[in-house]
Amino acid sequence: MALSPAWDAWLSENLLRGVAAEALARTLVAGGVAPEEARSEVARAGRHPAVEAGARHVALRAEVASLLEVRSALHAQARAGVERRRGVSAGEFQARYYRAHRPVVLEDFLEGWPLLERWRPEALARELGDVEVEVMAGRDTRADHDLSPDGCRTVMRLADFLHRLEHGGPTNDLYLTARNFALERPELRRLLDDVQPAPGFLQPQPPPGGIKLWVGPAGTRTALHHDVDSVLFCQVHGRKRFWLIPSFETPRVYNREHVWSAVDAAAPDLARFPGFATAHVHEVVLGPGEMLFIPVGWWHQVHALDVSVSVTFQSLDVPGGNARWHTSG
Repeated sequence: MALSPAWDAWLSENLLRGVAAEALARTLVAGGVAPEEARSEVARAGRHPAVEAGARHVALRAEVASLLEVRSALHAQARAGVERRRGVSAGEFQARYYRAHRPVVLEDFLEGWPLLERWRPEALARELGDVEVEVMAGRDTRADHDLSPDGCRTVMRLADFLHRLEHGGPTNDLYLTARNFALERPELRRLLDDVQPAPGFLQPQPPPGGIKLWVGPAGTRTALHHDVDSVLFCQVHGRKRFWLIPSFETPRVYNREHVWSAVDAAAPDLARFPGFATAHVHEVVLGPGEMLFIPVGWWHQVHALDVSVSVTFQSLDVPGGNARWHTSG
């Protein structure tokens, strides 16, 4: 008898996964297929042009995975952590960190920037409190708020939003994120006057969307993910904890959808995600005035420890432009 389309798809997938033909035949027999017919169907599926072509791609994928394992082993041998530095020039930053694909905390990056005072919550409420802003609300009731944020969008006065942050206690329910495009609003564009020039780090005239604002209470969380560009993550007010995992350990983080992982890096379920046990996880706490350089593709999870104001830059002032990861999502 001819196999159903579902059985055909199952056979093709498992052949490409490298499952032995004998094991596949036994499964077919257990499903009611005669032994000789089961062996014949497995052989037929293995000769299908799509499976033969796919096998060549699977072999290449295995080579790439092996190369990533080598890179991970070298990372372990180097005992490489996340350095904390002061006084780093633009040239050293580009050579030692950006081009070397290494994260770093620059503790003095925001020293002298007006935003350290003017973007504090009380200053924002005083100067811009009547401006209506879009924020993400109701995040705690939606497990998919990172993947499908549109259902969380709401509008409120900035002063009311900031009051809730200061007096509502720790929560992940309310957050002004990059997806709210606050700095694109005409009423808030003047905040960009408080960004100090940083040649060799930031483009002098970043394109729209190149600078993003994040404001939230203690307790806000962003699930494990990677960005498609390198990011300068700057902490203006409060503290945030980061869990960082190298880009070359992507096979260990169970990439769920597009740039998101299914793993909670703070409390991984190793029964469900055993491969994560061998991932190199670096923890960093970022305080006011500090910048964390997150290289393109490095996985990171974020938890706000206090009421927090952050700003991120993706338009880096580097030769050739910020290298980009073109994902398939």
